[in-house]
Amino acid sequence: MKEFWVKIDSQLPEKIKHSILDCCKNQCDAVIVDDETTLQHAKTLNLKTVYQKNANIIFLEDLDEKLIKNLLDERKEVCVKLMVKSKGDEEKIVYASTIGVNYVIAECPNWKIIPLENLIAKIHGKTKLLAEALTVEEAKLALEILELGVDGVVLKTDKPEIVEATASVVKGFKEKPRLKLVQAKIVKCEQLGLGDRVCVDTCELMMEGEGILVGCQSSGLFLVQAEVLETPHVEPRPFRVNAGPVSLYVLTTKDKTKYLSELKAGEEVLIVDRNGNLRSSIVGRVKIEKRPLLLVEAEENGEIIKTIVQNAETVHLVTPNGSKSVTELKPGDTVIVYRQKGGRHFGVLVEEEMVIER
Repeated sequence: MKEFWVKIDSQLPEKIKHSILDCCKNQCDAVIVDDETTLQHAKTLNLKTVYQKNANIIFLEDLDEKLIKNLLDERKEVCVKLMVKSKGDEEKIVYASTIGVNYVIAECPNWKIIPLENLIAKIHGKTKLLAEALTVEEAKLALEILELGVDGVVLKTDKPEIVEATASVVKGFKEKPRLKLVQAKIVKCEQLGLGDRVCVDTCELMMEGEGILVGCQSSGLFLVQAEVLETPHVEPRPFRVNAGPVSLYVLTTKDKTKYLSELKAGEEVLIVDRNGNLRSSIVGRVKIEKRPLLLVEAEENGEIIKTIVQNAETVHLVTPNGSKSVTELKPGDTVIVYRQKGGRHFGVLVEEEMVIER
């Protein structure tokens, strides 16, 4: 479980301190304070406190082995903050993990990624490694390093809105996100003419049953499988999804869509499997080419939803137990889709809005 801590600087104006503490309530796991007044205020808000004394977690800024042993003997939780500028500093943190320190905060003023990679590899599961962050982006990066990520982040900021934004990012790592996917029955497949088709090349390798969600209507998206299958004529490209024409919706976050024409390198898109498990991936390239198209219509809960795909054997829709080439689809076949009620305003879901899309 990822943890989110916030450092309250004693030099901040009292009004800002109070605003940040108010934001921390119900959003962060602990606050680090460095003065008695802020400590008492944090306690009145029932926040978990980290301070040099009389707090839920005792905060130290040096590796005093004797003091640490005494605190642990008193059944106190201990957090040690250490600067990481060299290999020797990394070894201090590794040593702290061997003597029972509960939390170690790694402050990396120079290199930020490689030292954390080294520490995650050496102490993962032995003690909780926290990384300092000044921005939402730094927090997200630390939580993603080596896929495992650090065990939590300590945010240093004077802006309450940054606390809220970072809390949202950490929450995404705490909860394993899923979508509720359903089954739809194919009712019609119709050959169309040429159109501008989009291939989305991601920065990840996908497996069978994984792909991206696209469709003619934002309320009904089809799961198009990545090009993961061996074929007699084309090598697999498991990073690629042949998604469909430029006007289709594509799900880029749990609650936001874009048009395929809007995607570009460096942006994010959701990879989803047939069970609704999802992860965010970076777009590495978008290819748009003229290709013959095929209209696919399906029925779900009495409603017709549609998508358009390239008319090619390599394009597969995900099914409950596998996948099927769009060139072999026939009425009665079952495919996996995602339904979401409401309309869209610049891609953002508006549940209350009634929109008719045909």
